[in-house]
Amino acid sequence: MKKLSLIAAAALAVTTSAVLAATNPATSTFQVLITVNKACSVVAGTASNIDFGAVDSSATNLSASSNISVTCSKTTPYNIGLQPSLATSTTGAGVMSSVTTSDTVAYQLRSGSATGPVWGSTATATDVGNGVAGTGTGVAQTIPVHATVASANVTPGAYADTVTVLVNY
Repeated sequence: MKKLSLIAAAALAVTTSAVLAATNPATSTFQVLITVNKACSVVAGTASNIDFGAVDSSATNLSASSNISVTCSKTTPYNIGLQPSLATSTTGAGVMSSVTTSDTVAYQLRSGSATGPVWGSTATATDVGNGVAGTGTGVAQTIPVHATVASANVTPGAYADTVTVLVNY
């Protein structure tokens, strides 16, 4: 019986030693997580104004251009639309008005060049429509905007319109 007790004690000692001899240090893991949402921003403002300057009322076939700045997350596709405020059209055809006369000066927004495709407001997040497409790089991208005026044959004075830039992503 003494022998049996000694064997049991030895077995218990070996088992206890195995449990007590676990990995030192004890380890486990966890994750550090983040979800980055796609995002875009656009900068236009006075630095982006398209200014035809002072022209004679006999001037025709005028063109001028400027730039807007679009910043989108890396690899984020986007489509830019332009909507003149005084026009009901989605084709980028606008009219500049004056505070001193009822005359207006019609203009057309274009991409690429003064003779490039019309640039309107039908772009959506999934379809470029009559807008301009791009892919974000995570830094500001300069996008040129062109405008044309067929004729300045209106009452002399200052004319203006505001264009809304729509970045769909």
